[in-house]
Amino acid sequence: MSGFLDKERIIAGPGFNRWLVPPAALAIHLCIGMAYGFSVFWLPLSKALGIKESIKCGPEVGFIAELFTTSCDWKISTLGWMYTLFFVLLGISAATWGGWLERAGPRKAGVVSAVCWCGGMLISALGIYLHQFWLMILGSGVIGGIGLGLGYISPVSTLIKWFPDRRGMATGMAIMGFGGGAMIGSPLAADLMKYFATPTSVGVMQTFVVMAVVYFVFMMAGAFGYRVPETGWKPEGWTPPPAATNTMITQRHVHVKKVWGIPQFWLIWMVLCMNVSAGIGVIGMASPMLQEVFGGSLIGVSQKFGELDKAQLAAIATVAAGFTALLSLFNIGGRFFWASLSDKLGRKMTYVVFFVLGGVLYFSVPGSAAAGSILLFVGAFCVILSMYGGGFATVPAYLADIFGTQMVGAIHGRLLTAWATAGILGPVVVNYMREYQLGLGIPREQVYNQTMYILVGMLVLGLVCNLLVRPLNPKWFMTDSELAEEKRLAHEKAVASELHRANGGNGNGGTVSPVVVVLAWLAVGIPLAWGIYRTLQSVAKFFA
Repeated sequence: MSGFLDKERIIAGPGFNRWLVPPAALAIHLCIGMAYGFSVFWLPLSKALGIKESIKCGPEVGFIAELFTTSCDWKISTLGWMYTLFFVLLGISAATWGGWLERAGPRKAGVVSAVCWCGGMLISALGIYLHQFWLMILGSGVIGGIGLGLGYISPVSTLIKWFPDRRGMATGMAIMGFGGGAMIGSPLAADLMKYFATPTSVGVMQTFVVMAVVYFVFMMAGAFGYRVPETGWKPEGWTPPPAATNTMITQRHVHVKKVWGIPQFWLIWMVLCMNVSAGIGVIGMASPMLQEVFGGSLIGVSQKFGELDKAQLAAIATVAAGFTALLSLFNIGGRFFWASLSDKLGRKMTYVVFFVLGGVLYFSVPGSAAAGSILLFVGAFCVILSMYGGGFATVPAYLADIFGTQMVGAIHGRLLTAWATAGILGPVVVNYMREYQLGLGIPREQVYNQTMYILVGMLVLGLVCNLLVRPLNPKWFMTDSELAEEKRLAHEKAVASELHRANGGNGNGGTVSPVVVVLAWLAVGIPLAWGIYRTLQSVAKFFA
C-alpha cells in the first residue's frame, strides 16, 4: 500500500487531462469543509442526556470536570472549543507537515487526511456514546484538526503546477470546496439527526458515524484521483511570460525552511491575518448582529430587539438564518470569482481591492444601520464575505508568484498559522467589544459601531503590509544544485512515460476519456448543487 501511495506512482502519463485534478481536490475539500458547519451539532449535543431539555451542570463542575462528567450536559460554550481547535490545529498541522507533503505527494497526504478526519469523527461518536467530551476533543478537535490541515493544503502545489496559466482560478476551485463543505454537510447532518432521533437519543452519534463513512469514501476517491505532472510539463500552446514582463512573478524557487526569515513572508502573513480576522469575527456574529441592529423591522414591526415577544424573536431568528445562508453563498462564490479575477488583476492589486473596498464597506455599516437600511447593511456584508473567501483562495497563487512553485504547498502550510491566529483574534474582538459596549449601557442596535471601526483599522494595516510586498532578493532563492536535490527528494526525477512502460502500461493515467472527466465533475457537482439548493431555501426566508 505504501508503494502504491508513493509520489512516483502518480506522475501523469502522456495525454492525461488536467481537468480531472480539480474534482479530486473538491472531493476532499467538500468533506473537510464541514468544519465550518459543526455548529449544527451544538444545540442537540447540549441536550445529549436530557434529550428535550439540557441537564445543567452545577457550579462545582468547571471546564476540566466537564470533559469527564457523565451526569450533566455540555454547555454550548464548551462545545465551541472544538470549533476553535479545528482552525488552530489546521494551521499547526499544515505548517508542521507541509514540507513532508511536498515530498510524499498529494495522494499520500490525502489518504492520511481521510483517515484522520473520518477516524476523528468516529472517535467523537464514541465520545458521544460514552458522554466523554475529552474523546470528542481528541477525535474531531485534535486528530480531525490534523486531517483538516493536511487535506486543506494537499492539492495546492499540485493544482498550481497543473494550471500555471490560471493559478488563481485553479486554487479558487479547490478552496471554494472548503467553503461549500458546510453548505452540504449542515443540511445533511440536520436531516440525519432528525432521522436517527428517538425518545432516548438526539441522533448525533449515529449521524457522526454515517457522515464519517460517506466522507471517507469521497476523500479516498479524491486522494486516488490526484496526479502530478511530469517535471517541466506545461499546457499545450502556453508559453511562460518572460520574467521582465511581471517582476512580481518569479521563475525561481524558495526552500520552505527559509521562509520564516523572509520579510515578504511575514508581510503576506499579516495580509492574510488581517483579511481573515475582519471577516471571521463577522461570520460568527452575523445572525445576532442583524437581529439586534434591526429588531422588529425585520418582520415589519416597529419594536426594538429588547421589546419583542417570544414569537417575534423566533420570527426574526428565521430571517437572520436566511441572512447567514446568504453570506455563505457569497463566501463560496467569492473564492472562485476573486481568485480567477486575480489572474487578470494580479495578486497584489486584488488584495488592494479587498482592503480598500472592504474598509469603505465596514465604515458604511454604522450609517446604514442608523438609517434603517437593511438592503445597504446586508449588501455591504455580502461583498465583505465574498472578499473574505476570496482572500483564502487568492493567497496560494500569491505565494507561488513570490516564492516559486517548487514548495508552495509547504509555504502555504506555514502561512496558515495566520488563519489560526485570526480564528482567535477576530471573534475575540467582535465578541468582547460587544460585551464591553453592552456593559456601558449602549443600546443593542449601536453596540457594533465601534467594532466596525476597529475592523476598518485592521484592513488599513493589511493594506499597508500588502503595499510593502516587493519581489524577493535573489539571495533567498535555491541554487540550481539545491533545486536539483529538492527535486530528487520530491521524486521528480521519474519521467511518467518511462515509468508507465516499466509498470507494463498500468497505474499512471494516460489519455482519459471525456466521459470520465464529466463523471468526475458530476460526482462533486451534484452534492454541491444540492447544498446550494438547500441554502437558497434558507435565503428565501430572508427575502420573504
